[in-house]
Amino acid sequence: MSQRATPASSLHSPVLLSRCLDLLAPAIEDSAAGRPPVLIDATLGLGGHAEGALERFPTVQVLGIDRDPEAIALAGERLARFGPRFRAVQATYDRIDEVAASAGGAVDAVLMDLGVSSLQLDEAARGFSYARPAQLDMRMDQSAAATAQDILDTANAAELTRILRIYGEERYAPRIAAAIIARREAGDPVTSTDALAELVRQAIPAPARRTGGHPAKRTFQALRVAVNTELEILERAVPRALNCLRVGGRLVVESYQSLEDRIVKRVLALGAASRAPDGLPIVPDSDRPYLKLLTHGAERAGAAEKARNPRSAPVRLRAAMRTRPADQAPAPEPAHDRTTSNQHTPCARGRRNR
Repeated sequence: MSQRATPASSLHSPVLLSRCLDLLAPAIEDSAAGRPPVLIDATLGLGGHAEGALERFPTVQVLGIDRDPEAIALAGERLARFGPRFRAVQATYDRIDEVAASAGGAVDAVLMDLGVSSLQLDEAARGFSYARPAQLDMRMDQSAAATAQDILDTANAAELTRILRIYGEERYAPRIAAAIIARREAGDPVTSTDALAELVRQAIPAPARRTGGHPAKRTFQALRVAVNTELEILERAVPRALNCLRVGGRLVVESYQSLEDRIVKRVLALGAASRAPDGLPIVPDSDRPYLKLLTHGAERAGAAEKARNPRSAPVRLRAAMRTRPADQAPAPEPAHDRTTSNQHTPCARGRRNR
């Protein structure tokens, strides 16, 4: 773990904090009688959103999940002033059902702020950024086994192309994969972030480099997503988060790229739609929606937010409220076994400008 003299609160600014808290407020302020309201911050990061919730809602208890032990430590320091109202758990956030169970069952609210956290992005040695030279690590949990370097050293051209095309939506995936393999076979493998960024720049046609930002951003995204099994974890986490909510409980999700947003949109749309055939005079309870959508499509950051916090530019915010009990209308999980995600531990995790 690196040593930092700078407080976590000055390392980042949480994205759309006020809007997130406004969406969560009705569930937190109208919690079930007999206990304090419970919010799970499923992607704790540096604790920015958690701090905002603890300050705004004086009785709320926040459980923060993050897979990165450095994030857990820094957020813990930042939020120590709230005493037992805050507790952190180190794990991947698809373990949210276990975290909720440890708090006594159904919770009032869940917040997910997806993507790479400020802590990970701004620390050059972690290898998430193409802007500074570093080893190709990209692990959110540095106790995990595989790194981005391992993928570049062992994957064949077909697998590299698949990773870049699916996880990075990279149009020139075959060209980039071929260039990586050629370097490897020539005995000069890519071993640093700056070398990979330059390889991608050279592999992409010159006209394509002039638009769409840095030419390596999609490659770096793809490798990061693959290393951390981000989409597989998200596919499990969203239904589990919905199934942790009480009736009236709310889920707010901030996504930063289209692959994440599609998963969130699909799960929420499924829960907000009736499964009964059109024209049925009486809709059976089992076919009624179990979610109410709280946003019209995906909300985006406004000009003021973008000026204050440039990393908010790509955000897509969606929110929903549970309208029927989870035991009567559970959100279905994908057909993946829980054991397929890498490096699970029995306790919690996190990500982005938190």
